[in-house]
Amino acid sequence: MPAVTGLYAGVLRPLPPEGQRTGIFKQPLQSAEVVGAGLVGDHQADRRHHGGPEKALHQFAVASYDQIVSAYPELRGVAIPGSMGENLSATEMTDAVVCIGDCYRIGTTIVQVSQPRSPCWKIDHRFGVEQLSVYVEKQRITGWYYRVMEAGAIRVGDSIELLDRPNEYVPVAYFLRVTTESRPDPVTLDRLIACRGLADEWTTRLKNRRDYLRTALQT
Repeated sequence: MPAVTGLYAGVLRPLPPEGQRTGIFKQPLQSAEVVGAGLVGDHQADRRHHGGPEKALHQFAVASYDQIVSAYPELRGVAIPGSMGENLSATEMTDAVVCIGDCYRIGTTIVQVSQPRSPCWKIDHRFGVEQLSVYVEKQRITGWYYRVMEAGAIRVGDSIELLDRPNEYVPVAYFLRVTTESRPDPVTLDRLIACRGLADEWTTRLKNRRDYLRTALQT
């Protein structure tokens, strides 16, 4: 069973070179209280794209750092767990294994995978590497967000128990592969739309795209 190997939270700090405020810089914790908005004491600057009930906690796969360092050797010792702005680290859990809608008990908290992360330019600035965010998306190693189903507490070393997997054929990486295609199959989009636990924002976005594609196919 996977276990929590890292727990991270951060305050707002300026992001070089322009100095925009960001919560991407996290500090390690041994334990934290978890409420509907995420870890108590964690902060996000751009609440339109980060934080909130559907993006309360972010987990990034430990194995993905090895992949990043292999592609960008200059990031060795820099691209380490916690540096992508995530709240949780755990071995054995990757974008290819974790599925949309998965429910987990972590410590005394119950969380559900709601959506993948949408990497943005702040990742490039954080690491000083142009197009790193594009690489992360193309490689489908964005990590995933949780909504909090039951508040509680998490400690480093807590086990991560899978309670429910309603969409066993929709790992996060597969979801990203389909949704980043230029013309995904509308029937495949229907399957994604039907995923239990998918964030409403994504459901609406996929319905709009499916309807557009079906109209385009008829013209």
